Amino acid sequence: MKNTPVTIKDIARKLNISISTVSRALRDMPEIHPDTRKAVIRLAEELDYQPNQLAKNLVKSRTKTIGIIFPNLSYHYFSAMLNSLEEAFMQAGYSVLVAQTNESYVRETISIQNLLRSQVEGLVLSLSRDTSTFDHVERLVKKGIPIVLVDRTADITSVSKVMVDNRAAAFKATEHLIEQGCRRIGFLAGPPQLSLSSQRIEGYLAAAAQHNVTAGGQYVRHCDYTNENTILQTLALMSLPNPPDGVVTISDRIAYPALYAMQQKGLVIPKDIAIVSFNNEPVSAFFSPTLSSINQPITEMAAETVRLLLRQIESKDEVNSETIVFDTQLIIRTSSVRSS
Repeated sequence: MKNTPVTIKDIARKLNISISTVSRALRDMPEIHPDTRKAVIRLAEELDYQPNQLAKNLVKSRTKTIGIIFPNLSYHYFSAMLNSLEEAFMQAGYSVLVAQTNESYVRETISIQNLLRSQVEGLVLSLSRDTSTFDHVERLVKKGIPIVLVDRTADITSVSKVMVDNRAAAFKATEHLIEQGCRRIGFLAGPPQLSLSSQRIEGYLAAAAQHNVTAGGQYVRHCDYTNENTILQTLALMSLPNPPDGVVTISDRIAYPALYAMQQKGLVIPKDIAIVSFNNEPVSAFFSPTLSSINQPITEMAAETVRLLLRQIESKDEVNSETIVFDTQLIIRTSSVRSS
């Protein structure tokens, strides 16, 4: 028969003292008489009393738990980031609670409240596709709740962020297409309110302007990350009077249906149109054609995210916000190589 764990109530009953006195004695509070403290500790040892660590943490407002909110864990990028974050937090002695917003601003705000009710000590957040205002994030900062934005961030100076240099990465991807002979370059972007998308468009336009090739305007199409919408935007792009001969896409999830739409129109890739994407998902190396894509240092980004959040949680002093920006690497594959 399983033994019932000993509680401070049992100790209090045996010594004929209050539960609060036992609790204070076990915490070595100065107001407890030394004889009482010795009696409590001696009996606790005899009964093999084991403190409830969760309750102990809650008294100290410590649960050693972190909340992580991502747009969609079916995206390889976010599932890989979650794996790296969870491992790094675990090594630091923390566990994680995870929520996904399915690209909804409403679910993002609800997830934040649910996690806070679960007594998480800090939050890691990547903004949803639909998030266009950031009052909910600013309120967290004002309340002193530790938070780090990762990948999809916002222009809030008081919040720590971990991201890649999106502008430089898109410049690199666009310039690669230009080097392959592309002269009309399209961009399949994300929603207009997504800062990550805007930053990548800036890099794409800067490269096009520097090399005097056609880009921007009707050559930029905003997608909502669904296959159906991406196919519609791709067909619209390819139906222009002078369609692009090169395309940059904001993510591999958009690149795959875009490639499908191009092939359905009878285009040969990369001969008729070359394509470069972002995120370097594992399937990119096995897709037909294999997909050129920007690789982001997920493990390193996760490590910095953990460092920044734990610094806020564990520091006794006020911690200034910090933005960490990582470089990227272009992985060149069949989809973009046109020159001999």
